[in-house]
Amino acid sequence: MALDSKIPHGPISDKWTNYKDHINLVNPANKRNLDIIVVGTGLAGGSAAATLAELGYNVKAFCFQDSPRRAHSIAAQGGINAAKNYKGDGDSVYRLFYDTVKGGDYRAREANVHRLAEVSTNIIDQCVAQGVPLAREYGGLLDNRSFGGTLVSRTFYAQGQTGQQLLLGAYSAMNRQIGRGKIKMYNRHEMLDLVIVDGKARGIIARNLVTGEIERHSAHAVVIGSGGYGNVFFLSTNAMGSNATAAWKIHKKGAFFANPCYTQIHPTCIPVSGDHQSKLTLMSESLRNDGRIWVPAKLEDAKAIREGKKKATDLAEEDRDYFLERRYPAFGNLVPRDVASRAAKERCDAGFGVNKTGEAVYLDFAAAIKRYGTEEAYVKGLDANDAALVTKLGAEIVKSKYGNLFQMYYKIVDEDPYTTPMMIYPAVHYTMGGTWVDYNLMTTIPGCFSIGESNFSDHGANRLGASALMQGLADGYFVLPYTIGDYLAPDIKMGPISTDLPEFAEAEKNVKDQIDRFINNKGTHSVDYFHKKLGKIMWNKVGMARNEKGLNEAIEEIAALREEFYKEVKVPGTANGLNQELEKATRVADFLELGELFAKDALHRNESCGGHFREEYQTEEGEALRDDENFAYVAAWEYKGKPSEAVLHKEPLVYENIKLVQRSYK
Repeated sequence: MALDSKIPHGPISDKWTNYKDHINLVNPANKRNLDIIVVGTGLAGGSAAATLAELGYNVKAFCFQDSPRRAHSIAAQGGINAAKNYKGDGDSVYRLFYDTVKGGDYRAREANVHRLAEVSTNIIDQCVAQGVPLAREYGGLLDNRSFGGTLVSRTFYAQGQTGQQLLLGAYSAMNRQIGRGKIKMYNRHEMLDLVIVDGKARGIIARNLVTGEIERHSAHAVVIGSGGYGNVFFLSTNAMGSNATAAWKIHKKGAFFANPCYTQIHPTCIPVSGDHQSKLTLMSESLRNDGRIWVPAKLEDAKAIREGKKKATDLAEEDRDYFLERRYPAFGNLVPRDVASRAAKERCDAGFGVNKTGEAVYLDFAAAIKRYGTEEAYVKGLDANDAALVTKLGAEIVKSKYGNLFQMYYKIVDEDPYTTPMMIYPAVHYTMGGTWVDYNLMTTIPGCFSIGESNFSDHGANRLGASALMQGLADGYFVLPYTIGDYLAPDIKMGPISTDLPEFAEAEKNVKDQIDRFINNKGTHSVDYFHKKLGKIMWNKVGMARNEKGLNEAIEEIAALREEFYKEVKVPGTANGLNQELEKATRVADFLELGELFAKDALHRNESCGGHFREEYQTEEGEALRDDENFAYVAAWEYKGKPSEAVLHKEPLVYENIKLVQRSYK
């Protein structure tokens, strides 16, 4: 089946710059007759809900947290990209476009990425107008810093809490619309199914997580902005509640799921310390802007550090291997995340790891502290040769940039990163795959849209740092509110949609049947027991490096685990009230299907690209080896009853403005 992405054709100047001119906008006077459901109130969903309401639509917004402020977008740290060229270092819309396509290893849809780069500049203006406290230079201008995969400074930030500040901006905009009565907010509600009437998405079935009540909600369109599926690995940097249920439910109702194997392993996370952990902690990529990554150059030194006989600070410069700077002299510590993660894994696998498990490398700020301190001493007319003074001044500047991140590290690890290098190791972070959408962000189900991390559209096989916030706000503020009108225009005289239709009754029954099955199951193991087992299969055989043998084993093991799950899971409590084990059970049931499709997608793609690294397909230098002749397409999977029977559809990736080349950061 050929996928119609509705991408306009022609040169860049005609193709994307005026994309809104092609959209059939709904007459403002008629928008009050149209209802839209938005599932998820993170940056993508929250900004979409606020903007749709501002435009006049009636919005119902759903989140499973106590408040939209608790969406996982709050955990984003390092920054948001925009092609403003405030540093005068040659940035442009085209350069952001090119860096993003290259960073995604040429597996992103060209048109969507260019649109993203275009609206990036509007996002910063929007956020400043909202009062988001982005960092500023001494003179009052907005500041920028560098991020991985680029040679320009285009990342706007608010210390190490950019996501939190941007989310509060969207939340404030939502609150204004809630106060006006244009948004009806449903906190502590979880979408458990999509309702399709006459082939179109017309509502959802949701569970009130406090009372246990199953509710029907109708609308003229449904927007999914519920985030990614990284928690299929159990241990990830995602919040423990982050899940794939909304996206997976629409997949099972007909929305194709695209590129599930494209999952990002973030290089700078606090290493795993044992089986007791329920999640991992991210250390922002912005730290690589000033921190230098290294391991001991000698195996005996690495062994001594692991045994506690030596400390990092005992090693002289000549005894350290700054392996990213050695392997990638042009980009150094600012290579993209997939490249940095594999390089760290390679050093640790070779025996140079520095913590007790051997799975950690150092992230060192000593050089940055000295550099900043020396400069500050000159500025203040102080003695730049006074080492103690320079260290004190430099530490203060580093604290102003990354203070909350350093504090978080100290509280978790109980080591002072100002005086001792941080220990970091790659961990599951972001998912580039997701529901397939066309250029208007609509899935293969008419009337069902998917935005932000929930869709696949903008990052290809690897997301560049600070681009998640950019995509979420681009989709929510500047794309979906315009493109959704193209779909809704014929419905302006339809009137409210009844929830008494048989389609709603059938969907509600299916939800209740699954809940009853879990509550009445006489199993012996907890939900977490199965989630952890799934996570270990995924990490060991579908993680940073994959091969045909491991993927085939993973597919069989996940299918067997899913069968065992339904026989042996035990869900205590009742369905009529707050029951977090029941919540987890419905989510893990979806992960057990998604994990198998994930492995199947990785198995069929006989190449390496970005976050998908097949050990059989690599260059002599250990880099990802693409096969553009056979795999330059989006892999979109259609649900057919179970993951093993999923049908593959291909959307060819056509590059008219970028030449496909082997990615190099040297």
